[in-house]
Amino acid sequence: MWEFVRRTNMNIVMITTNDPAGTAIGFTRAINTFTAHRCRLVTTEIRYNFAYEKDLHVPGLSGFSELERVLSEADVFHFHMTADEDLPLGPFRPRDFLATKKAVHHHHGEPAFRSDPRRFAERELALGRRAIVCTPDLHRRYPEATWIPNLVPLRDPDYRPRGEYNHRYEIFLGHSPTRRDLKNTPEFREVACRVARRNPRVRLRIIENTPHRECLRLKKGCDVFFDHMQGYYGVSSLEALSQGVPAIAGLDDWNLEYLRRFSGRDDIPWVVARNPEELEKRLDELVADLALRESIGRASRAWMEQCWNEAKIAERLAGFYEGL
Repeated sequence: MWEFVRRTNMNIVMITTNDPAGTAIGFTRAINTFTAHRCRLVTTEIRYNFAYEKDLHVPGLSGFSELERVLSEADVFHFHMTADEDLPLGPFRPRDFLATKKAVHHHHGEPAFRSDPRRFAERELALGRRAIVCTPDLHRRYPEATWIPNLVPLRDPDYRPRGEYNHRYEIFLGHSPTRRDLKNTPEFREVACRVARRNPRVRLRIIENTPHRECLRLKKGCDVFFDHMQGYYGVSSLEALSQGVPAIAGLDDWNLEYLRRFSGRDDIPWVVARNPEELEKRLDELVADLALRESIGRASRAWMEQCWNEAKIAERLAGFYEGL
């Protein structure tokens, strides 16, 4: 049922240092599955040992002929994070092939971008290039860009709900920060420990420095998942929602409005907690009520299937490419 007819078949090459939260390989697969365009991914680094799946990972190539062919045949260079035309790709740089390509820049909230988004915007606009941002809060800081949400592969078994909700004794509160300072990890630990002192069934599960597939397995075993309280949402939230795990994030009104417009619905499945006091109250409510956790979890998965599926987001990205 997810088939789309495109005006022109294009060759897209995504180029990045490390894959931000596995989104680049996710977009690559979605383009190849749900559109008539073809996409390859070129990476140059591995950070945090998350073990995301690769396509053309430059340090692992035994030769560069395939990379050269892919770069030569591309219609669009899609740069992620701070990658640009001068990023070394073995013996090449994207600049060597750029004369006949379109170039776009995709920002994922990397620290360099968050610290000075207009510096990137002014350079990209001066070059006549279009840009993508992955969350609504970044769109506020770079309004000339296009917001295209990150996706998760809903049909992948690791992203599906675990089945019947487990009426076990323990109640696991999960959190998977890449960087604790950006994810309100100290506040979450403090609040969760207070909740645990009131309820001996509560267990805290902080997942760090873990390969992504193992992280997904551990997250699926949680009863509640905390993203952060920075006003927006992360891929961690999307993964939990897809798995039918109630996800807590401190979504502000700006982000909530974008989510309502994108989904076409007022019922947004996140449990909203914008400060430690709200977080403690929400955790107490969820810990005390299994039926509430089950209801939110099922609604979260259904919302992802209906409003945030890969086909919908791949179509949005394909339309972006076709408008270049």
